Amino acid sequence: MLVPGGGGQAWYWHRVVPLLRARGHQAIAVDLPAADDRAGLAEYTDVVVAAIGEHRDGLVLVGQSMGGFTVPLVAERVPVERLVLLNAMTPKAGESPGEWWEATGHEAARAAKARQDGRDPDGFDPLMDFLHDLPPDVLAEATAGDAPEQSGTPFGQVWPLAGWPDVPTRFLQGRDDRFFPLEFQRRVVAERLPGVEVEELPGGHCLALSRPVELAEALGDGSRRSLRSRRGG
Repeated sequence: MLVPGGGGQAWYWHRVVPLLRARGHQAIAVDLPAADDRAGLAEYTDVVVAAIGEHRDGLVLVGQSMGGFTVPLVAERVPVERLVLLNAMTPKAGESPGEWWEATGHEAARAAKARQDGRDPDGFDPLMDFLHDLPPDVLAEATAGDAPEQSGTPFGQVWPLAGWPDVPTRFLQGRDDRFFPLEFQRRVVAERLPGVEVEELPGGHCLALSRPVELAEALGDGSRRSLRSRRGG
């Protein structure tokens, strides 16, 4: 079950889904009601649970970026074999997604990475921070029309769990992610999910669009890995 980040588009996974299905997985990408100001974390969770339906044997939940706040909520409602966080925001009990940025020191880390790379550290540019490594044809499709909207509603809602679900968890991170830099993610994950390894993959923030083969291989390889279970956090 593939859960997108901000903007909530199942399209984000369109290059990965056929590759996972070719490997024998029943891959399903979910559209979230991201533009709806009436929808927050609970509604996102409801949509994913509904999409799961009866597909619960060996269920793996993958949450990209902001999806890191949703997939553990789903794991509290349905049996889950594994959680996978992809270039994700790692939530903390009592903290909202809107508070996450300052609490983790994200902006300083993003700006430092830009200076290190010789880029302008001021402001956010989707083309430079999100889409810089997409193939030209995928970039053209991603930028055609208006950008997907993301309501601010979930950012004002406190993440309701007392800690991380007791579910085996992996964290996949693009080593070239300019928005959530690798070393920033290593620090945040070590603080919030002790014992969970950050596994490097080539590519930037939108790995499902820029590196679908490598991502599908990493996801498909999960059943052969020794995974650690986390409770609390």
